[in-house]
Amino acid sequence: MFDLGRTFLAAVERNPDVPAIVDGARRLTYAEWYREIAGIAAGLAALGLKRGDRIAAVLQNRLELAGLHWACQFLGLVISPLNWRIKAEEIDYCLADAGARAIVFDAVAAPAVAGAPAARELPRIAVGGAEGGTLRFEDWDGAAAVEPRADAEDLSLLLYTSGTTGRPKGVPRRHRAERAAALAHVAQNLYCRGERTLGVMPLYHTMGVRSLLAMALVDGAFVCLPRFDAAAALQLLERERITNLYLVPTLYHDLIEHPGFAATDISSVRKLGFAGAAMPDGLLKRVEAAFRPELFVNHYGSSEIYTFTIELRAAAKPGSAGKAGLNQRIRVVSLGGSPHDLAAPGEEGEIIVDRTNDEAFDGYWRRPDADTRALRDGWYFTGDTGYLDGDGDLFVTGRVDDMIVSGGENVSPGEIESVLSLHPAVAEAAVAGLPDPRWGQVVTAFVRRSAEVAAEALDQWCRQSSLADYKRPRDYVFVAEIPKSPVGKILRRLLVAGDYRRE
Repeated sequence: MFDLGRTFLAAVERNPDVPAIVDGARRLTYAEWYREIAGIAAGLAALGLKRGDRIAAVLQNRLELAGLHWACQFLGLVISPLNWRIKAEEIDYCLADAGARAIVFDAVAAPAVAGAPAARELPRIAVGGAEGGTLRFEDWDGAAAVEPRADAEDLSLLLYTSGTTGRPKGVPRRHRAERAAALAHVAQNLYCRGERTLGVMPLYHTMGVRSLLAMALVDGAFVCLPRFDAAAALQLLERERITNLYLVPTLYHDLIEHPGFAATDISSVRKLGFAGAAMPDGLLKRVEAAFRPELFVNHYGSSEIYTFTIELRAAAKPGSAGKAGLNQRIRVVSLGGSPHDLAAPGEEGEIIVDRTNDEAFDGYWRRPDADTRALRDGWYFTGDTGYLDGDGDLFVTGRVDDMIVSGGENVSPGEIESVLSLHPAVAEAAVAGLPDPRWGQVVTAFVRRSAEVAAEALDQWCRQSSLADYKRPRDYVFVAEIPKSPVGKILRRLLVAGDYRRE
């Protein structure tokens, strides 16, 4: 199998003069971008960095970060992209954990980098005039060429998980796994040569990386949007004739609810995909009606193993995560059980996936404790709950840690959230279990309203639905915003802790 440097080189050789990347006023063909990447590679090599070394990057989605990613692939360096909202102490932790040899950053991360003692011990490459660097990224001028120095077994990427329950875990991924995942992404989203995608999912997240790599496989264009802004995104959809979107549900919501959406020409966007979180049924229907896409894909996976399941008929079968992807096998097993304790159809359990597939990581970075919990008998225990329906399609209901136990009954938040999302006055809903002396936990709905509605009306809505009575929320809290992670996952721990703003 090709390494990723050869993957990019193949795109340059196939179509050197087609658009490869757009960032504001900058537009580069594959041949032009290759020369820039070669210059970045020469600059990295001049620092004394060698194959297998790790380099941290704290930048928003921009041409420099995308070019740095590819330069590392050519040299056999391991890029570790970090959330650009990161704090100084988190930078210290990640630099030490990764054993990073250098850090690249832009202005948005400059204060955090300046406040991180570990960063001061490393070469600091500043992008776009950011203060505090020992070198300037812009001084790495284009070079004639760079030859691939890695092979398929080398590490390509060290992603860090969000760390919502503790220190983030490093997820190392090899060239072969990254390429296999990108190929699967192309196949499962029916991408064609010359696709154009909106590059807004952060490149510190597996979704952003997948979009970047997939475009090179199909000689497509990656259109950078440094941080999500609905108005700017809509302008790019129209101006750049974007053909596909791969976003978290929250961003779809923000796009279609923006006042400028109706006046935007979105006719070029024919393929939609979402991942990172479940899309509530109500939002699913609104997105389908707004775009009328040829393909609407629900992708379920993780940083560790890119694809778990794929549902190619997301709007036709709301809530379904589909069947195992091209490179995958899945099971639903009893909570706390072994890979052989299979749950019956319709019975909720933990979702596990085959960890021997082509897209999988080998194990966490320097975390044998995490490996022991998640990797057992050839299977990866996802920590997600779900069930298989009569057709063998997977429905993801939540996280094992999010399960509400009320009066001895297990209640998954996802099912309730989907029911509430269908109410016309509900913009968003999140459900969590709040401590209760009698019931253990009481099912509580946190609702952001789009129109005036009372708790009694929402309770009546749930009573008239297919929701079992014991699953009905016993309390409703109207909030200004639902707290979410940078990639759109509901942060239920903040709801339980009362860390939210009431309406």
